[in-house]
Amino acid sequence: MSFTQADQTYMARAIELAQQGRFTTTPNPNVGCVIVKNGEIVGEGFHLRAGEPHAEVHALRQAQARARGATAYVTLEPCSHYGRTPPCAKGLIEAGVSKVIAAMVDPNPEVAGRGLAMLNEAGIETAFGLLEQQARALNKGFLKRMEQGRPYVVCKLAASLDGKTALGNGESKWITGPAARRDVQLGRAQSCAILTGADTVLVDDARLNVRAEELADIERPVELWRQPVRVIIDSQNRLHPELALFKIPSPVVILRSDLDNQHNWPHFVEQIKINTRADKIDLQAALNTLAERNINQIWLEAGATLAGAMHQQGLIDEYLIYLAPKIIGTDGRDLFNSAALLSMSQITELQITEVTSIGTDIRITAQKQQGK
Repeated sequence: MSFTQADQTYMARAIELAQQGRFTTTPNPNVGCVIVKNGEIVGEGFHLRAGEPHAEVHALRQAQARARGATAYVTLEPCSHYGRTPPCAKGLIEAGVSKVIAAMVDPNPEVAGRGLAMLNEAGIETAFGLLEQQARALNKGFLKRMEQGRPYVVCKLAASLDGKTALGNGESKWITGPAARRDVQLGRAQSCAILTGADTVLVDDARLNVRAEELADIERPVELWRQPVRVIIDSQNRLHPELALFKIPSPVVILRSDLDNQHNWPHFVEQIKINTRADKIDLQAALNTLAERNINQIWLEAGATLAGAMHQQGLIDEYLIYLAPKIIGTDGRDLFNSAALLSMSQITELQITEVTSIGTDIRITAQKQQGK
């Protein structure tokens, strides 16, 4: 189906609305809705948190009787099943809209075309595919979990211009400037989980939380945000409850090869036993386990060993590399510890999708090339 310029404008507005839920909606997707009648927007809405009204409900409440005969633009196919809230397709039918345009079909098996079918059966005209790529970018983690059964992994790296993450003695604070560190807080806040290894926690006594004081200027109240689940791989049972990580009462998941029954862990700590491969935690199995717990997107913030293993096994979907205008030199620590390559054909080829200045630093966003 062909779409008009007006259709594109209204869907772009729905995508803009959906982005307002990016800090709070997990494990649900970010969704926006715009209701238009006679060339006028009569209702708008976006999904804020799981268990609360969906985008279509907010838009219909604003539109009220003006929704009858209107067109609804939704960034994701309206749901058709009863979950924690009633089906949005049913609400659109009852409101009497005449047409629904969805940016994309919902890959959730509980929906997957059923919402559009329900609308069609009620005599409502439907279409989908308008600004689909932009809509998919809203929910990379949700789509990855639904389509492939594992979370979307973003690997954050900070390095000098010569690719070093720390001095030879391990000192690394601070390679990047305050603007880049604030940007990292935004990345953490938009993720469902932060993944790291025991070494990072022990060496840095890291808390791995979102620091609200660095994000005071964000448009949505920080108190509504979730703290991402802090996931630590600790195959050798080296963590202990006295670490700063456990002084913050938000969920921690420790992935182990054998459960630790020696310590009295806080109530918000969960230990999960993961199978091993070559005496190491099976990282693919770990990601699958986190997906089963509705983790959509992971922020990987780890040392060279874990980052290298994730990279080598092809488990990183997106690389965020913050480059500082500094030179550390030969003895500095590298971004990745991984096996030596014997041929240029073994090199991982990335596609740079964005380069932007963040304060005094540069942020490079890169993804693996398709088929590589």
